[in-house]
Amino acid sequence: MAPALDRPGYWGPPTSTLEWCEENYAVSFYIAEFWNTVSNLIMILPPLFGAIQTVKDGLETRYVVAYLGLTAVGLGSWCFHMTLQYEMQLLDELPMIYSCSIFVYCLYECFKNRNSYNYLLLVILALFSLIVTTVYLRWKEPVFHQVMYGVLVSFLVLRSVYIVTWVYPWLRGLAYTSLGVFFIGFVLWNVDSIFCPTWRGARQKMPPVIGAVTQFHAWWHILTGLGSYLHILFSLYTRTLFLKCRPKVKFLFGMWPVIMVESPKKR
Repeated sequence: MAPALDRPGYWGPPTSTLEWCEENYAVSFYIAEFWNTVSNLIMILPPLFGAIQTVKDGLETRYVVAYLGLTAVGLGSWCFHMTLQYEMQLLDELPMIYSCSIFVYCLYECFKNRNSYNYLLLVILALFSLIVTTVYLRWKEPVFHQVMYGVLVSFLVLRSVYIVTWVYPWLRGLAYTSLGVFFIGFVLWNVDSIFCPTWRGARQKMPPVIGAVTQFHAWWHILTGLGSYLHILFSLYTRTLFLKCRPKVKFLFGMWPVIMVESPKKR
């Protein structure tokens, strides 16, 4: 997928094992893939707010770590797409495995006593992450990473369906919105990869604003970032319901969902 209209830029020639469909240094001399970079803001700022709110509500640390894990993915992806350097690619891809492992732990431990720990599951997920990291550092095959990430996502999907089918069916809207948004992002990621030459040619004939809208890898960031954020909300909502708290979904500025939970200390 090497761009036909690449320009030289601040970070030099790409050393990453992947390049995406956005033309390199087309917008800024200092940012290799401008739209693929700035689209990561959705994975950086909202989860930071979520982590702060989780601390304020006195909730379990695992959810603070989940929010910060998503922020780490966004920061790593920002660095990768800004530079297209191999080291920054690892800073993007490996945190995807680590953060998704945290999501798995949180969702599968929703129905346990407060501040309990499943050490066996922690060890399994830690070993999985270590093995994936070791293999990927030696075998620089992006498909391997993508398959391993897909395995973790599959566990999240199965657990989410179980919860909304058998435990809290009134949470279907939140769970299925999270999964649906993520799936749309996955579809656009594939469209961007498979039909890259077609989109590149078409973008050359479009006004710049419309061309920016067709950067489907940037939409992958936006939609999967939103889907992951909503997943954390779903997991946290499930957990706080089990702990007999009173979670409420509110919308900041009338559009961005957050969960406010009455602190057990106040009840």
